[in-house]
Amino acid sequence: MDEMNHEVSGMKEFSAGDIVTGKVVKIEEKQVLVDVGYKVEGIVPISELSSLHVEKASDVVHEGDELTLQVKKVEDDEIVLSKRAVDADQAWQELEAKFESGEIFEAEVKDVVKGGLVVDIGLRGFIPASLVETYYVEDFEEYKGRNLSLKVVELDREQNRVILSHRAVVEAEESSRKQEVLQSLEEGQVIEGTVQRLTDFGAFVNLGGIDGLVHISQLSHEHVEKSSDVVEEGQTVNVKVLSVDRDNERISLSLKATQPGPWHDIEERVNQGEVLEGTVRRLVSFGAFVEVLPGVEGLVHISQISNRHIGTPGEVLEEGQTVNVKVLDVDGGAKRLSLSMKELERDQSREEIKQYQKEEDSSGFSLSDMIGDQLDKYKK
Repeated sequence: MDEMNHEVSGMKEFSAGDIVTGKVVKIEEKQVLVDVGYKVEGIVPISELSSLHVEKASDVVHEGDELTLQVKKVEDDEIVLSKRAVDADQAWQELEAKFESGEIFEAEVKDVVKGGLVVDIGLRGFIPASLVETYYVEDFEEYKGRNLSLKVVELDREQNRVILSHRAVVEAEESSRKQEVLQSLEEGQVIEGTVQRLTDFGAFVNLGGIDGLVHISQLSHEHVEKSSDVVEEGQTVNVKVLSVDRDNERISLSLKATQPGPWHDIEERVNQGEVLEGTVRRLVSFGAFVEVLPGVEGLVHISQISNRHIGTPGEVLEEGQTVNVKVLDVDGGAKRLSLSMKELERDQSREEIKQYQKEEDSSGFSLSDMIGDQLDKYKK
């Protein structure tokens, strides 16, 4: 509105609706007195200081402040002014511009009420509880006095309705971060992430703006029954990017690809001639594959299974059976382990013979002595 000031005998004359400026000269409990050049000091009732509830006028203005005010009522001995009306009119204009442009702005949370938060933006702005965060908030008390970044999501001047959202700002920021990460990822890249949640089929890892999936088969070099056997929520892990589908925003990751494989340093952990306990994992026509370490299988060739001739490994072995094997050869580069059960049987037989011979020697009686005695009888 245009300022309508008239000089009468050196004194300004005002009409309701005029916009005037004045200086605060006194602050009382329920009103503020302002010098606007009228024959009496102007009165700003406490209810006209702000669009929000005000307990004390001194919370809003101080003596000496220059205020822009709207004339509400003019009488010979009284002029009533409003700060709230001017602030609200300006605020509406600014909010309408922000609403059109989608501008993000900050405002302080003044009060926590049933169903949400109240902010002072020159008028009363309301943030419904569902529009505060992207997640459920149990208690909003800690928000009082905090500055929040906001967007206008609904305006109705006739109803004096202003709906704001902090959640919309957060979601826009998350979407922006997601796209940045999505565009920066490359197949084969190793990146740090945080385990976000576990499922029956794997684990979702947050990469700083977007989640990628580590399928259960990519969690470990060993067989995994449950994701929780390998990782837990909140854990920081290094993962390798297997593939990136930017159109569908899907990222496939591997945890096991960043870890030493089961064959790593195998030649230092397994020695030729060593006897190991293992589990028969697979039977094939030419032998049996025996797992001697997690993820490490060696081949017992059919010729190395038994000292007697067999047609198929299944005549002697079955899958899941626990067996002892002797290491014939270790080739870490080729990830090949040659094993033998027959050699172990021979070793055991040799050991039994040696033990028997020791017992013979210690008794002073041998098999040859007995045979010699019998021959002597026949000769006689």
